[in-house]
Amino acid sequence: MRNEQVSFTNRDALWQTLKQSPDQQWDVIVVGGGIIGAGVLREATRRGLKTLLIEQRDFAWGTSSRSSKMVHGGLRYIAQGDIKLTKHSVQERERLLTEAPGLVERMGNYFLLKKGQFPGRIAMGSVLTIYDKLAGIKDNRYLDKKSLIEHFPFINREGLKGACYYTDTAVDDARLVLRVLQESVQAGGQVLNYVQAKKLITCNKTNNQVNGLTIENIESGEQIELKSSVVVNATGAWADRLRNEVVDEKRIRPLRGSHLVFSSKQLPVKDTLILFHPVDKRPVFIFPWEGASLVGTTDLDHTGNLDQEACITNEEVEYLLQVVASNFPKSNLSRKDVISSYSGVRPVIGSDKSKDPSKERRDHAVWADKGLVTVSGGKLTTFRLTAIDTLNAAQPWLKKTEAKELSDKVFNTPTISKEIALNERNWINRITGRYGINAQHILANTDKNETALIEETQFCLSECRWAAKHESVVHLDDLLLRRTRLGLLLKNGAEQLFSKLALICQQELNWDSEKWQKEVSRYQEIWQQHYSLPTDSLPAERGEK
Repeated sequence: MRNEQVSFTNRDALWQTLKQSPDQQWDVIVVGGGIIGAGVLREATRRGLKTLLIEQRDFAWGTSSRSSKMVHGGLRYIAQGDIKLTKHSVQERERLLTEAPGLVERMGNYFLLKKGQFPGRIAMGSVLTIYDKLAGIKDNRYLDKKSLIEHFPFINREGLKGACYYTDTAVDDARLVLRVLQESVQAGGQVLNYVQAKKLITCNKTNNQVNGLTIENIESGEQIELKSSVVVNATGAWADRLRNEVVDEKRIRPLRGSHLVFSSKQLPVKDTLILFHPVDKRPVFIFPWEGASLVGTTDLDHTGNLDQEACITNEEVEYLLQVVASNFPKSNLSRKDVISSYSGVRPVIGSDKSKDPSKERRDHAVWADKGLVTVSGGKLTTFRLTAIDTLNAAQPWLKKTEAKELSDKVFNTPTISKEIALNERNWINRITGRYGINAQHILANTDKNETALIEETQFCLSECRWAAKHESVVHLDDLLLRRTRLGLLLKNGAEQLFSKLALICQQELNWDSEKWQKEVSRYQEIWQQHYSLPTDSLPAERGEK
């Protein structure tokens, strides 16, 4: 395969093309630019289907940029008796490790064992043996208290017995979405962000069969009607909204999970700690990610307006700080030490709100209704399997097709024709994992002044420049919160980079000073409202009614 550069669709050019070709027939239009929508687009293009993906905000704007950053099998599914879901998850995890090294990376997990705690060493060891066997690996082992303290020297030793060790994987969730979209565009797919599905188009002659979609360009307000054999509703927590145009049924239970981000210097952890919250005994993680340390997650019913970004509440902040204080008491970390926060809304299938949110199943569901195929639920890890199920459900309305490629790989492995010095190897592997075949072009055309890593993060300005030029950046938050994660990893949303980013955006996006200032104001308002800590004194939920 040739390592040709792949840029995302030019929004303005594609919009004009759609306006000028109203009779153009699509095989599939995917609504939703998270990991499930991206996976469906990838599978559709692999099958040779003419496919367009639209996203009402930015790619990965919702849950797919606000997860716990883990590609994992889910140990608790074994405890719940769902061996099938666990098996699929761990096998997909191993596949992603093979296909996308540098993006998906194995990480050690330490399940703390304390006096009087269940499960204990024997029960947990048995579960981990099954977990590894399903994945086809053997990673788990027991660590005594002394060995554990050597690895986590600042951990609270009171009641500590040791830990059960196993491995899962970490990922930049937003970049995973972008990488899948890149592979789809390379295979002929088209993508548009900031374009909303306004309403389905049906045909009376075919018993109200869905045969198209009215879409609106959020940036201009223009609307277009598109024709399509199938519309795939992959809008996650919003799935009921579009589906209710053809079926009167509510199936989605939105659950919010929130996280806190700390400096790795203030909360140093080399691997993932899994421990129980001191109050409600829920499992919570403390883990390293992109040069910082994350604490999460909560699991609560989200009753807020889905069209507003989710944000952490004071109650959740205190809940997560309790975990840190209980396990790292000498850190003395408080609200003032939090770099940022983020909250995602999980689209869980289930409507029984009397059931503990943490006990809801996390598998996906697909509904096929008169040419509208809705998919929701599921896990980041199993997006490929979810996409296959979705396209199979759409098959009755599609021309019979076979995959154009013999392989069912999601990612094409690039060839880097550059001699790699030992001290560059990790960084180049990272760039390759995150950008696929575009890595060669980034490495060949990067200004050496923009390759230095920014503070403790793993990002550099050359990535910002590439994203601005090639990855459909429309707003500053696209660049700082999703194309890179600098807005989460640096104090005050990375405002110290504004002067350098202003130059990049001027050169690559043609933003003048007035446009730049508008974007800075917009971004700072978003960051303060949704990625910092709540300023209200009461633990009320911002944006909730």
